[in-house]
Amino acid sequence: MSRKRLHSVAVWGFFLWEIAVLLSPVASKEPESPRGRATPMSPSDFLDKLMGRTSGYDARIRPNFKGPPVNVSCNIFINSFGSIAETTMDYRVNIFLRQQWNDPRLAYSEYPDDSLDLDPSMLDSIWKPDLFFANEKGAHFHEVTTDNKLLRIFKNGKVLYSIRLTLTLSCPMDLKNFPMDVQTCIMQLESFGYTMNDLIFEWQEKGPEESDLRYCTKNYNTGKFTCIEVRFHLERQMGYYLIQMYIPSLLIVILSWVSFWINMDAAPARVALGITTVLTMTTQSSGSRTSLPKVSYVKAIDIWMAVCLLFVFSALLEYAAVNFVSRQHKELLRFHRRKKRKSSTKPSSLCSHRHHHASLGQIYTSNCREEEIRESRLSFAASAACNVGGKDGAIPKAANNTAQPAAVATAAAPPSVAKSHEEMRKLFIDRAKKIDTISRAGFPLAFLFFNIFYWVLYKILWHEDVHQQ
Repeated sequence: MSRKRLHSVAVWGFFLWEIAVLLSPVASKEPESPRGRATPMSPSDFLDKLMGRTSGYDARIRPNFKGPPVNVSCNIFINSFGSIAETTMDYRVNIFLRQQWNDPRLAYSEYPDDSLDLDPSMLDSIWKPDLFFANEKGAHFHEVTTDNKLLRIFKNGKVLYSIRLTLTLSCPMDLKNFPMDVQTCIMQLESFGYTMNDLIFEWQEKGPEESDLRYCTKNYNTGKFTCIEVRFHLERQMGYYLIQMYIPSLLIVILSWVSFWINMDAAPARVALGITTVLTMTTQSSGSRTSLPKVSYVKAIDIWMAVCLLFVFSALLEYAAVNFVSRQHKELLRFHRRKKRKSSTKPSSLCSHRHHHASLGQIYTSNCREEEIRESRLSFAASAACNVGGKDGAIPKAANNTAQPAAVATAAAPPSVAKSHEEMRKLFIDRAKKIDTISRAGFPLAFLFFNIFYWVLYKILWHEDVHQQ
């Protein structure tokens, strides 16, 4: 019996040894699971623990509540800057606005990554600064193809919030030197509801080019609020205004001087040229004011247009003066005729009553003829002032002998009269031509002096350097 028991024990021992040998390779391949090691947390569980309902995080309460204010560091990246409108005094800009602050409640150590880039929908779950643009006239967010927003949380609780905005901001302008002016447009970032006891804005070290970073703390009845601003110094380029305003108006003024070389007798040509240039200059001046606001002061472009219009109008008036002087000899002749007719009224009245005084016919006839001769010499005309004689203009016989010398004197007067008339006409025409000759040199010189004064004043003396600001 003892032998059988020993044999069965040996068999079972061998069988168990073979099973152990067969199972040992399989067991060696299975990983050893240490006890007490926690499994990694999923991102969803981590976010729920960090800022979910069970985390105790309240987005309505600022960081460091009842403690020191939150310092928010701001930075701006300008995508585009343009659409500067003088009529409405504003400008349009597209920017990336970046804000950084520290929220100790969002610090973590359970997750291996140093930072978390979260979906923009998570912005409603955290506290954000109540920043607004103080000089904003219009703005809109960008949602194509998704909301252009960025939210990044770091291990130490630092939060980065970036958003893309298109803003229309007011920019009060001083247009006295327009279009050679330099403007300063500002962008103010301010807190709406948090005073400086709770929130403070500050600029990062680097800002946009051609800008000036400043602080503009605001004091209201509700408290003292943080404010920062950036100033953009802008210098206007004159290329467009030279081509569209200055050069055309300059050519119109030069065109008005062509009338000085046209014959003074060509009145239709000179008048048409003068009126055309005046109307064209008026239209040009009105067009330059359509893109500008109605301000109470005089702009540089207004002075230029006004002086150009004055030169064009003066050229038209110059021909009026030339035409008036060239016709003065005719006016002078009419004046002498009227004067002599008035002085010869008394002898003529005596002659008109000659048929009532037949005995004095010779005396009256002689006086009447003498007056006619004197009038013809002074007025350069040989017409008689009165008719002497009886019916149908017949001269009495008694007066024939006396009238013959007068007739001879009258016939001899026309050559000298014609010569005096021609000399007087030539004198006044020479005076009119002299006005044209002086205008040919005087108008260009006066306009040249104005140009020197204008450009030196606005481009050198009153010029503002944007880089010095």
